[in-house]
Amino acid sequence: MTPEEIDRLARKRAGRKLGWYIHALVFIVVNTGLAVLSTFTGRHFALLSAFGWGLGLMIHGLVVFILQPGGSLRERLVSQERERLQKQQDKP
Repeated sequence: MTPEEIDRLARKRAGRKLGWYIHALVFIVVNTGLAVLSTFTGRHFALLSAFGWGLGLMIHGLVVFILQPGGSLRERLVSQERERLQKQQDKP
């Protein structure tokens, strides 16, 4: 890879991670506000909201930190597949 390609990829990955951090911060702020509002109104709508949004945040984190191109899990799986394909190709 050229230095420009490395820089572009690094910026892209950093942007994805920053996006997740912003998502997590907004999640915390909004759900804290909803929890306070739920406490004062006696309605418990904050739990359902936090659960649904938390699931989305978890999936977002999974994609950004584990499954993104260049992520450790993805790279290990790609390496394993390369080895399997190479072994199949080498067999007569």
